[in-house]
Amino acid sequence: MYTIVLGTLSIGSSLFERRGYFAHWCARTWSRLILLTTGVHVEIRGLDRLVPGRTYVFVANHQSIYDIPILFWSLPYQLRIIAKESLGQFPFLGWHLRRTGHMLVDRRRPDREAIFEWASRLTSQGLSLIVFPEGTRSGDGRVGRFKRGSFYLALDGGLPVVPISVIGSRHVMLKGRLATYPGRVQLVVHDPIDTTALAGSDPKIFAERIKQIIAPDAESDVAAK
Repeated sequence: MYTIVLGTLSIGSSLFERRGYFAHWCARTWSRLILLTTGVHVEIRGLDRLVPGRTYVFVANHQSIYDIPILFWSLPYQLRIIAKESLGQFPFLGWHLRRTGHMLVDRRRPDREAIFEWASRLTSQGLSLIVFPEGTRSGDGRVGRFKRGSFYLALDGGLPVVPISVIGSRHVMLKGRLATYPGRVQLVVHDPIDTTALAGSDPKIFAERIKQIIAPDAESDVAAK
């Protein structure tokens, strides 16, 4: 019910409030309700490393569709995401993403020019971005290869990058299934990386650097089994 109510409010607000601030409030409220009603508890460490109100590019590993509500609720910033186009097919969630400033990308034919234009416009307004550079969810918790495309955004724009390790979200909703399970998810917010002096750097090398920061914590529950 709250998906329908908040989704309708979010979509309706986009007719009058193009910045998407109210829509983001709807998204955070929806995220909180999703986590509460499915028994998902989120523990977050390192949030004190961030400066309130600053624009960041948050880069996280990807284990579950639940990563989106987990991050939206846990990070107190105006967030927009780059997500795969198929999410746009979900009722209310997809409509919300399309109408309120998020970017849905066809991974087979990404329009890089449109993505860069979108990201530049949002960051100039003080909004922060969430990127899942693996481009797909990990079924076993191991962090996959980070695609370099999304790192052009941060390097070219001189935007600080915040690596985030997501631990255990795959147990809440298994890849390829719709059933959800109560559980505990951990987020580790690592130190922001200043990119102002990294313009022109190789994004492939930078992507690997970020992966090496994220992977040890993200895979900690894999190693424990």
